[in-house]
Amino acid sequence: MASSQTLLAPRDIDPNPDNPRLIFHEAELQALEDSIKLQGVLVPLSVFEKGRRHVLLDGERRWRCALKLGLPRIPVVVQAEPDRLQNIMMMFAIHNARKDWDPLPTAYKLQELEHEYAQRQGRKPSEKELAQIASISRGEVRRLRQLLALPDEYHNELMAQLELPRSQQSLTVDHVLEASKGAAALRSREIINRDEEEQLRRALVDKFKDRTETNTVEPRQLMRIGRAVDREQVSAATARKVTRRLITEPRFTIKRAFESTVEGIDYQHGSQQLVSRLLTRLHAQLERSFEVDDEFRNMLEELQHVIAKVLKR
Repeated sequence: MASSQTLLAPRDIDPNPDNPRLIFHEAELQALEDSIKLQGVLVPLSVFEKGRRHVLLDGERRWRCALKLGLPRIPVVVQAEPDRLQNIMMMFAIHNARKDWDPLPTAYKLQELEHEYAQRQGRKPSEKELAQIASISRGEVRRLRQLLALPDEYHNELMAQLELPRSQQSLTVDHVLEASKGAAALRSREIINRDEEEQLRRALVDKFKDRTETNTVEPRQLMRIGRAVDREQVSAATARKVTRRLITEPRFTIKRAFESTVEGIDYQHGSQQLVSRLLTRLHAQLERSFEVDDEFRNMLEELQHVIAKVLKR
């Protein structure tokens, strides 16, 4: 069946059950509704016939607005009915052009696409094949699979966040994934055990939710702490101590954990280099028997005072 354009009543059209987009924010719909109220539906919706009804392929937001406005007819392009695998693939092809679909519902639909492919081909698709049929990159496939691998409690929290207006959302997919990677980096080095890995992830997610942490990539500093342990710049005991504080103290931040471990070591190393150059300079001063004027003497005495305070720590 070749595609054809016609006019249909919005009430004669059904939403597509395979649309990965589950959340439609009221504020965004209102802006589109205001536009349609003034100009009508300018871009035809894509549908296919199913019995006496039609099912959406593209244009659910326009369809929802048309229903709400009570429009008698809207323009549509009628296409041939796809099978389920083709239907999901078409939904992902639309997703590839529209970057505003939420990752978690998209991940759920990717799982269904993988299942449909396996049913037809008798095997699961490779990462490359799944990326091709979903019209997304292999990196995005990996990201969505990582999201699916999260415990259900995180899925539920993320879906609850999606129901909120965007301005009120404090937790995102990237927050949870970055927290997971940071905790896993310490677990892989046996700084924490498996139970503590989950406790740390939970603590970091809660810190994002209450906005104690606001920088999405801040958990990557935990990987730097892990690498510092590998290089024996930071002891495993010290890394474990700050990790326990992250788990048990709601207001203790990753930044403070980093400052008290890796950053402290880096700062000390920089100070050592400065002191080494100063010592070399002062030895040269002694060899040349230059006179010390009052200003320089005062500076050396202040330095002596600071050194004494540092050594008492």
